[in-house]
Amino acid sequence: MEKIEEIQENVWAALREHTVKMVELRPAQAETEKMIGGLSNNTGLFAEEYFFNSLKKGNKILPGEKFDKLIKAEIVEDEDKKTPGDPDIILINGKSAAIIEVKFRVREKHVDKVMKKVKPFRAKFPEYGNHKLYPGLALPVFDEDIQDKCLDNGIAVIKQVGDNVVIYDKNLKAF
Repeated sequence: MEKIEEIQENVWAALREHTVKMVELRPAQAETEKMIGGLSNNTGLFAEEYFFNSLKKGNKILPGEKFDKLIKAEIVEDEDKKTPGDPDIILINGKSAAIIEVKFRVREKHVDKVMKKVKPFRAKFPEYGNHKLYPGLALPVFDEDIQDKCLDNGIAVIKQVGDNVVIYDKNLKAF
């Protein structure tokens, strides 16, 4: 019985020691999470800037339409301050608008996120209410399954291929 009590005491002592170490590590963990969040924001801002500049110097063509105006969404540090209709890049001509969501790394949820921007965009920008609205997703690298999902859902895929930006707009739908 004494052996069991001794083992239990050793387990409790180890648990107390582990708990103290965890408490001591919390500030370092919080700082690491903050740094990772900052790095993630920076890579996202890099991707937005890259695609904005690439579209700015390129022809800005989607489904055979040339867009003459390019708008970069306001850079907001806090993602919670953005409204659902805020795309990262907007392309405009006299009859159409393209709303482009830019990500550094895509997840399946981003495909749905692009589609959910259509209705709020029209409400936020009523001056484009009669325009055809084309959704797009821009990334440096696309997972093939997600690229296919975009194309199947009528979303333009804009990606970096070498030194160029290539736009895939097969099945692109106007809303």
